[in-house]
Amino acid sequence: MKTVRTTILLDADLLDRVDRHVRRQHTTKTSVIAAAVETWLDSHEATPEFPFLGIGRSQHGRLSLDGRSIARREAGRRPGER
Repeated sequence: MKTVRTTILLDADLLDRVDRHVRRQHTTKTSVIAAAVETWLDSHEATPEFPFLGIGRSQHGRLSLDGRSIARREAGRRPGER
């Protein structure tokens, strides 16, 4: 994974807590902050809503094609786009 340098501003007390944690755990600020950002994003990113989801068997041969069409339409894509 390619990393990119950035600058963040933290409250002095929060940075002290990070520093103490880094020393105790023998790790780096980069890994602690990256893990914290990733955890925050995982809990705050919007999950896609799937208004239609069909699983199972059907006597209709086009069900999977129709389901894909519906999913594309709901996602705002046109046939042939990826």
